[in-house]
Amino acid sequence: MQELSERLDLLQSETEKSVTHLDLPAKKARLTEMDAQMSEPNFWDDNEKAQQVSQKAGHLRQTIEEWEKLQFDIKDTVELLEMIDEADADSIQDVTRTIDELEKTHAKLNIELYLAGPYDTNSAIISFHAGTGGTDAQDFAEMLMRMYLRFAEKRGWRTEELDKTPGAEAGIKSASYLVSGPFAYGYLKHENGVHRLVRISPFAQKSTRETSFALVEVTPQIPEEEVEIKEEDIEWDVFRSSGAGGQSVNTADSAVRLTHKPTGLVITCQSERSQLQNKQQALARLKAKLVSLQEQHHLENISSVRGEHTQHSWGNQIRSYVMQPYQMVKDHRTNHETSQIDDVLDGNLDEFIEASLRQEK
Repeated sequence: MQELSERLDLLQSETEKSVTHLDLPAKKARLTEMDAQMSEPNFWDDNEKAQQVSQKAGHLRQTIEEWEKLQFDIKDTVELLEMIDEADADSIQDVTRTIDELEKTHAKLNIELYLAGPYDTNSAIISFHAGTGGTDAQDFAEMLMRMYLRFAEKRGWRTEELDKTPGAEAGIKSASYLVSGPFAYGYLKHENGVHRLVRISPFAQKSTRETSFALVEVTPQIPEEEVEIKEEDIEWDVFRSSGAGGQSVNTADSAVRLTHKPTGLVITCQSERSQLQNKQQALARLKAKLVSLQEQHHLENISSVRGEHTQHSWGNQIRSYVMQPYQMVKDHRTNHETSQIDDVLDGNLDEFIEASLRQEK
C-alpha cells in the first residue's frame, strides 16, 4: 500500500508540473478564440487556411481533454486507494493495474512537451530512396514506406502520395508522401537518415544473406511565404513524366527537375499533369528541405545552408533491422532495441521515436 501511495504521489506531482508547463488556461483561451473564428460565416472561403485552423483546434481540444482526464483519473485513484483494505488483495491488484496504465498515459502525453521546435507542430513530407543493395534495397524502401504509412494511420494522420517511382523488379526506387497531422514533423524528424536491413534475400537465387540500405528524408511542410529563394539560385529542367502507359501516359513535358545551385540539392516532381503545378510543388519541397537542413545543422538562417550540409545523407545508418541470423531492430543513436521486428515494420515505432525525443531533450 505504501509503495502504491508513493507512486501515485509522484505521478500526481509530475502531472501537475506538466500541466503547469503546458499552461492549460492559455490553451483553453486560444481554443475559445479558434472556435469563434470557425463559427464565422466566411470561415471556409479560404479552404486551405480553414483546414489548418480546424486541425490545430482539434489537436488543442484533444490535448486539453487528455490532460484533464489524466488529472481526474489520478485523483479518483488516490481516493479509491484510501478506501481499500490492505487485506483486500483483489482490489489492490486492480489499483496496481490502474496505476500502471496511468503512468503509461502520462509518459505518452508528456512526450509532446519535448516537441518545442519552430516547425514541430507542422505536417511533414517524408521521402524514401532505395540505396545500395539492388532489388533488395528497392524492396526495403517499400517496406519502410509501408511502416511509416502504418505509423501515420495508427496516429490518425492523413497521408497523400506526392511522387513514386517503382522499382524494376520489386519495391520502389523512390517515393514521397505528405503526412498531415498535429506534430507530424516533430514526431518524424528524427527518423531522417539511412536505414539498414539484413535478411535472407527473397530475390537471390541461392537464398544468401544480404545487406541493403534505404534513405528516409523528413522535412516540415511550411507556408510558402516563410522562405524566400532567389530566382538566380535555381536551375530548371523539364522532361516527360513517366506513367502507367495507355490512356494515362503524359505526352507533354510536364515533369520538372529543380537544382538549387548554392547547395546542389536536386528535387524532381512529376506527380501533377501540369508543369506549373509540378514547379510549385518542387519549390515547396526545396524550401522544406532547406528548413530541415537549417535545423539539423543549427544554422541561424536559410542562406547559411550550403553544399557541405547536404553531403552526408548517405553517411552512417541510424537504425538496423536484422532478420537473420537473429531478429533485432536497433537504433544506433539511442541504443534502443527490440526483437519484435514484425511489430516495428507494422508501424509500432513509438518506443524508438520517444527514445530519440528524450535523448534530444
